[in-house]
Amino acid sequence: MFKKFSFEDVSAQNQVKASVQRKIRQSIAEEYPGLEPVLDDILPKKSPLIVAKCVRDGPYMPTLRLLHQYPNIMKKLQVDRGAIRFVLSGANIMCPGLTSPGGALDEEVEAESPVAVMAEGKQHALAIGFTKMSAKDIKAINKGIGVDNLHYLNDGLWKMERLD
Repeated sequence: MFKKFSFEDVSAQNQVKASVQRKIRQSIAEEYPGLEPVLDDILPKKSPLIVAKCVRDGPYMPTLRLLHQYPNIMKKLQVDRGAIRFVLSGANIMCPGLTSPGGALDEEVEAESPVAVMAEGKQHALAIGFTKMSAKDIKAINKGIGVDNLHYLNDGLWKMERLD
């Protein structure tokens, strides 16, 4: 999704009102309960919040930079070593890469859930995606796409330092 992301993909940037900022904070806290203790550090209440409109609709999703700072905010799935190079080139995560001996599944993950994609033998996440099916279905079916890869190391969003 963010393979060739750049400043041109940002259609608008707006400072939001305090009421909208409260709704955004509440939505993020509900979706990522692990972030609630540090939400004031990430989105301070008194500082202005600027929302950038990009190419994607849907629920809020952390970037890999934020996930590396706070690694326990999302459920995790792990791919085996053979899948790493494909994930880092933007490929979706296939079920066999998650169910093979080097892979790992969190049984509580439901379909259409945001997940951190970990790599066998590595400490930090290499991608963030949305599951196409539940972890139980991934294990049972074991073929096809298990996770849509939305953001991965060295994609356009990763390389973008910050928006001005």
